[in-house]
Amino acid sequence: MTMFGTNQLLVDKHVEFIQNLDKKQDGLEYWMTEHLRVSGIYWGLVALFLLDRPQALDHEQIIAYVRGCQNADGGFGGHTHHDSHLLYTMSSVQILSMLNALDQIDGKKVTKYVLSLQQTNKQTNGQTTVCGDVWGEHDTRFAFIAMAVLSFFNTQDQLDTNGIVEYIRGAMNYDGGFGSKPGGESHAAQVYTCVAALAVAGRLDVVDRDRLSGWLAERQLLCGGMNGRPQKLEDVCYAWWVGSALDILRRRHWISAEKLVEFVVSAQDENGGIADRPGDVADVYHTCFGIAGLSLVRYPGLNEVDPVYCMPRSVVRRLGLHKWQDKVPKSWSQ
Repeated sequence: MTMFGTNQLLVDKHVEFIQNLDKKQDGLEYWMTEHLRVSGIYWGLVALFLLDRPQALDHEQIIAYVRGCQNADGGFGGHTHHDSHLLYTMSSVQILSMLNALDQIDGKKVTKYVLSLQQTNKQTNGQTTVCGDVWGEHDTRFAFIAMAVLSFFNTQDQLDTNGIVEYIRGAMNYDGGFGSKPGGESHAAQVYTCVAALAVAGRLDVVDRDRLSGWLAERQLLCGGMNGRPQKLEDVCYAWWVGSALDILRRRHWISAEKLVEFVVSAQDENGGIADRPGDVADVYHTCFGIAGLSLVRYPGLNEVDPVYCMPRSVVRRLGLHKWQDKVPKSWSQ
């Protein structure tokens, strides 16, 4: 028996659940989520890699499909013939990286696309924003994605990193958390993107570590699950969004790993997959981030996940992206 008692992860069932996702093409849900096809592959692949079942899907088929989602502008759409967006560009790069196929796309084209979405506003103290696509929506998610994607190609120095850091600093609130943009309410998912972006930039000194760690720890509820902001329900995905930020801050021990495992495991479907909370319908998104959250707290049998890139540590190390850890303030300790 482990420190997590009898809380068992249904590994074989989850693998089967992910394998069957693309076989349900006769349902309305399959076609209504077409724009999320690339994201779904990424979520499923991360889960399989962490479960140590990377060969459960056809790698060559995935590589060919993802390459077919790249557009002339260098970005990737959520499905073939869909417009480019940073969200799907990030997922595509992550997928190809996990499958050791990043050399099958032109990194210069991807870099050019990402740089085309960078905007510097001289009226906001030199803050630089990054848009998600050509239509101009910007928030802290895209700031992180821009830095992360370019780090895969070692071209992040072409971004206005200082301006992006100032934009992220402007999104920091009195509670230590971060919003989607300056003035936005603190939210755990945005906290992850901001803290991860600062980790990639080597600027974690911007963070109010104690205040933010306290705010994140307060996201864990009596049931063991976590919410994304005060007065909201628990949700399995925050095992990742909260847990990853605490891991980067070297404060993973500020939450109860045992209670978190109990909650995530209780949200499993007996036929495979993990839901947002017990009793709801399982989906690949919560399956991915539930398993990633368990990996963060060292659930036995799972491969370790990198808290910045949300990929196996072994992949991040192979790519040389683990060096963000060298930039963590020396004064931070477990």
